[in-house]
Amino acid sequence: MTPRPLDILDQVLNRQPVIISLKGGREIRGILQGYDVHMNLVLDRAEEEVDGVTQKLGTLIVRGDNVIYITPSIE
Repeated sequence: MTPRPLDILDQVLNRQPVIISLKGGREIRGILQGYDVHMNLVLDRAEEEVDGVTQKLGTLIVRGDNVIYITPSIE
């Protein structure tokens, strides 16, 4: 059976960092804590790199309609 997209998110939930690409060109990295069917996301230990400087953002809620893609982070 082919995995569904939300099933794939379950595999990284609370386990490894993900990178989220957002509209407007922003990318945020953090630990995926939760999500819903609208792709609203909760990230813990979120951070964003701007001009080579990493800015720690803490816990974030990302509205799903801003998400372009989610991918596991390679560290």
